[in-house]
Amino acid sequence: MKKTKQRKFYRFWKKSKYIQEDYKNDLVSLVDKYAEKGFRDARIISDTFVKVSDDLIDLKIKVEEGDKYYFGDIDFVGNTVYSDRQLAQMLGIKKGDTYNGVLLRKRIADDSKPDADDLTNMYQNYGYLFSSINPVEISAENDTINFEIRIIEGKETFLDHVTVIGNDKTNDHVIFRELRTRPGQRYSKADIIRSIRELGQLGFFDAEQIKPDIQNPDPNAGTVDIAYNLVEAGSSQIELQGGYGGGGFIGTLGLSFNNFSLRNIFNLDSYKPVPRGDGQKLALRLQASRFYQTYSFSFTEPWMGGKKPVQFSTSISHSAQFLFDPVTGNADRDKRFNITGVTVGLAKRLTIPDDYFTLSQAISFQHYNLKNYNTGLFTFGDGFSNNLAYTIGLTRNNTYNDPVFPTGGSNFSVTAKLSLPYSLFNGVDYEQLQVERDQWLEIQNNTDNSTIIRNQAADQVGLIDQERFKWLEFYKIKMKGEWYTRLFGKFIVKSGVEFGFLGAYNQARGVIPFERYFLGGDGLGAFSLDGREAIALRGYPNQALQPIDDENFITNDGGTIYNKFSMELRYPISMSQTAKIYLLGFVEGGVSYVEFKDYNPFNLYRSSGAGVRIFMPAFGLLGIDFGYGFDPLPGQITPNGWETHFIIGQQF
Repeated sequence: MKKTKQRKFYRFWKKSKYIQEDYKNDLVSLVDKYAEKGFRDARIISDTFVKVSDDLIDLKIKVEEGDKYYFGDIDFVGNTVYSDRQLAQMLGIKKGDTYNGVLLRKRIADDSKPDADDLTNMYQNYGYLFSSINPVEISAENDTINFEIRIIEGKETFLDHVTVIGNDKTNDHVIFRELRTRPGQRYSKADIIRSIRELGQLGFFDAEQIKPDIQNPDPNAGTVDIAYNLVEAGSSQIELQGGYGGGGFIGTLGLSFNNFSLRNIFNLDSYKPVPRGDGQKLALRLQASRFYQTYSFSFTEPWMGGKKPVQFSTSISHSAQFLFDPVTGNADRDKRFNITGVTVGLAKRLTIPDDYFTLSQAISFQHYNLKNYNTGLFTFGDGFSNNLAYTIGLTRNNTYNDPVFPTGGSNFSVTAKLSLPYSLFNGVDYEQLQVERDQWLEIQNNTDNSTIIRNQAADQVGLIDQERFKWLEFYKIKMKGEWYTRLFGKFIVKSGVEFGFLGAYNQARGVIPFERYFLGGDGLGAFSLDGREAIALRGYPNQALQPIDDENFITNDGGTIYNKFSMELRYPISMSQTAKIYLLGFVEGGVSYVEFKDYNPFNLYRSSGAGVRIFMPAFGLLGIDFGYGFDPLPGQITPNGWETHFIIGQQF
């Protein structure tokens, strides 16, 4: 009796008020509970109200339980499409099982789950829209009930017309290429559900309002029409920020057009404010302050050639970082670190093992250029490094309809980023270079030497490292998994785990100082100096959880291996078209290390907290989290305590 509860001083989350309609529904649930336990004949003989005071009543419910029953023979009648064995396997009820009337109804037709594994869906997914299935008790011997499952299969059904309604901005071909239902195909309820999911994942329509309408069913002809009713949602976003930090004003301008049309770029009539409707993505982002500048451009075509789901993407970026001049208080433009990069990628939707899998491949090139940039972050302040890498990834994403608030499914990915093994063919003796480097380091660290000698030794170390890292040699593996599970009602649990490792082919050459993992904070980086990955861990400052080396010194170069575990409980407040809002509570933990030999995946920095997310089509995802770090930062002895994180355009 979930809605009719005794009043208790400690039950503050559920009212004990008597509501007649809820009480009647609870009485039905009470009888159903008996039916689940085998008491088919259980019934409520009487229910009595006793007034205790002006605001209190007692309820007295008299129940007759009856005898406990069991399933006997279950025979199928009228089936030709499926054999008795196939139907019995789907039904999942055997002779001798405790009678369960609720379970029997759900195995015939589960109204609570559109995609449930039941007999009705079994027929409807194979084209038999007009089939009907009815369980009938044919005899009861002592405590055993025998059943006939009577099936009228009807005529096999095919789709006649498939239409879409409500797409004022998005072109028809963008929608139809995602549909799993085509005219002339056999009717399948599973294909309709999958089509709803694919349309929701596009992000161009309100996923909560995608409604398929079954029209003109004709049992005699075996035909039916489907109309998908859509409500367009804003898919373009603008990001405009201003703030003060790092000694100066920081300005950001970001434009993201997620339903772009490149073919109409020269058609002035199509600018509203940009050409839209072909499902392409175009993004521009500019960010600048006195001490750094970053620019990026990206373009994605999800169906290259328009025939198959092969995604083509390209991006170009450039960033410049300048050192602080303590004399003038401004940026010293002669002391800078530039990164220029370009990436080209292809991603193909697979059909094996199933069509939720995507195989992606990309070629990327980054050029790191340093001039008088002596900060301790790198061992050389003048020179350059090149990063030519191949990335291959395999993902499987079957999360349910709404990408902003998934209510089920999972999302897994594994990626490998690989450079060429240059040390195999470039003729450089890196073991000898390492010996020379150690010798110069010993001279540099010897305080008995003069400052001039120590500076000369430091220059030699820088020259050796410039040779070691002229072309970056590495491999990088990353795995990530997310699960979404409905706990009860509208509560959704998101569980996550991720792992990353940066390694070297040649140990004498060593692990590169770029591409490392920096743990802590909101996971958002204003800019990336060295290809680093910011790993979110709320309850701690951004990128503050630096690894500790063998000598208990805190490193500032990031980790080469990390893992993270997280769990989040979500509850939706509003899922309307104008704003989607949900609350969340979280617990998470993570850790990073410099060397694999020190790796302990369970020696975690732990945190918990709560937050809120707001998604508005014009601004993307906004949010705020309040997280408490239970562990001290590296080098400290007291828990970190509370941190506030602002989230812009990103989901954890």
